[in-house]
Amino acid sequence: MAREVKLTQEGYERLQRTLEQEYARLAEATRILREQMEAGEDDEDNGLEEAKREKLNIEARIEELEDTLARATVIASGQQDTVTLGSVIVLHDERTGKDLRVQLVSAPEAAVLGGTLPRISEDSPVGVKLLGRKVGESFVVSLDEGKRQLAYRLVAIES
Repeated sequence: MAREVKLTQEGYERLQRTLEQEYARLAEATRILREQMEAGEDDEDNGLEEAKREKLNIEARIEELEDTLARATVIASGQQDTVTLGSVIVLHDERTGKDLRVQLVSAPEAAVLGGTLPRISEDSPVGVKLLGRKVGESFVVSLDEGKRQLAYRLVAIES
């Protein structure tokens, strides 16, 4: 059985817009491929092969987006005491002294460009450490097999 994908409302809408853009790209790639095939009288078929590859790549991306949206569940937003998927949070970087406002989202949503906030995937090292945390808690994230460490304090959970 396919695994459910949890998305914020904004993330779901962003994936839908991306899918619409990919459909438009597919129509253009199909047109170009058709033109290449009709003009394929000469020995130069580099353009034809490139057009075929581009069309296949777009079709694969569309299939991926359709699958993600078919398995998607939009998560409800609301004030919580602990960090959950969809939470907008403020982190204080203990090393730099700066605050960072981010949203914790699923991996498919984090991978899509755009949006109003920087996003952290729940599967990332920081995301794994964030889930379930409460305001005021501090945590350390080890990166590069422990060679680099990031220290954060959870300042606020906005939603």
